Amino acid sequence: MPTYLVTYHGAGGPPPSAEAREQMMAAFGAWVGSVGDHMVDPGAPLGAAKTVSPEGVSDGGPSAIGGYSLIRADDLDAAVVLVKNHPFVARGGSLQVSESVAP
Repeated sequence: MPTYLVTYHGAGGPPPSAEAREQMMAAFGAWVGSVGDHMVDPGAPLGAAKTVSPEGVSDGGPSAIGGYSLIRADDLDAAVVLVKNHPFVARGGSLQVSESVAP
């Protein structure tokens, strides 16, 4: 069964209150539970980034990717179905689902 990298984009804004953060974590936990055995790694939020290129290293500021998760599914369409009800989308963010092509 292929593995898919789910990256989180957008939904920025001011830091949430402690109560809102608790609600967000509860909603995320419920989503993780709904994915069941398809969950490989629930992931983590991401912070500042640097870009490494042939020209050198540059400050990337806040990462364009706000977080990640790893899931397994039969195919890309099935992976998308698993993330359609993700609470991050309900908060105005978007998710990109990419298949790992490692052997």
